[in-house]
Amino acid sequence: MFLKKFFIFIFLLLFSFNSFASTPKSTGKSKNWESFTAETNEGKICFAQTSPTKRAPAAVKRGESKLFVTFRPSENINDEISLTSGHEYKASTVTARSGKRSYSFTSKKNFAWIIDDREEKKFIKLMQKATDVIVKARTSKGAETTDHYSMMGFTKAYNAAKKNCS
Repeated sequence: MFLKKFFIFIFLLLFSFNSFASTPKSTGKSKNWESFTAETNEGKICFAQTSPTKRAPAAVKRGESKLFVTFRPSENINDEISLTSGHEYKASTVTARSGKRSYSFTSKKNFAWIIDDREEKKFIKLMQKATDVIVKARTSKGAETTDHYSMMGFTKAYNAAKKNCS
């Protein structure tokens, strides 16, 4: 399972540097979410992504924040949850919550992901029902950041990404 998460880290690293064999192509936008496909040296990748509707604090300088659900059929990987908050994380400080439910993410540099497959499935079910998800993290220097993600359009973008890689 660690190997699976390592590959998402590599995928996101490649994504952030535009090292795809092909540029990710949008396959549709639904409210705050969008689905994409891309061809890499390892095969086709499909994903749904969104950006936060609100970020705090403004005083913390950081890059883009994104929340992803990824499918990589050539590696038999489905429903992989990952995120970046636009800064390098302090180890093991990333959590996402909606209502009373909270999920812990494992982080490495500026990416974080859910390690357990069952927790990923539960988180996806939560995202399908929730109106928003709040991600809290700490920068490597200790500052707390908060990103608010709208789940409006998630199910449609998720289904499109899943279908495009099935």
